[in-house]
Amino acid sequence: MERFIESLMYSSRWLLAPIYLGLSLTLVALLIKFVQEIIHIAPTIFEMTDTNLILAVLTLIDVALVGGLIVMVMLSGYENFVSRLDLDESNEKLGWLGKMDSGSLKTKVSASIVAISAIHLLKVFMNAKDIPDNKLMWYCLIHLTFVVSAFGMGYLDKMSGKKSSQ
Repeated sequence: MERFIESLMYSSRWLLAPIYLGLSLTLVALLIKFVQEIIHIAPTIFEMTDTNLILAVLTLIDVALVGGLIVMVMLSGYENFVSRLDLDESNEKLGWLGKMDSGSLKTKVSASIVAISAIHLLKVFMNAKDIPDNKLMWYCLIHLTFVVSAFGMGYLDKMSGKKSSQ
């Protein structure tokens, strides 16, 4: 009976596979939004102010960072929690694939969130004249919370790595 329960629990990891597959569908949604933004920008590019162009480019960078974050979570999460990816030699394998454990994945995800938050904060500051001061303060506090959290997770990951190697 114990062996059956353990086998069932171990096999339940495959319930995560559709979730990781679903993340690939969110990449399609991001691609649609990216193309939509390009189509929105293209006709007005010569009339845009520098600030508006920079804001539009920051939006595109933001979408690209979120897409990279999704790929990182999707592939490394699948490899860490479901099954190794068996890629043919003809397929190009990403350098970090198979080398990222759940601790380093959390660190990379938190660093990505800080980068995305920083871009959003930069967009907010470029429009600061239209945003009330109390909202600017909250944007800064939220960003600082992400930064402190990322440092905290990195520190804890580093400390747990030292203890396990002793």
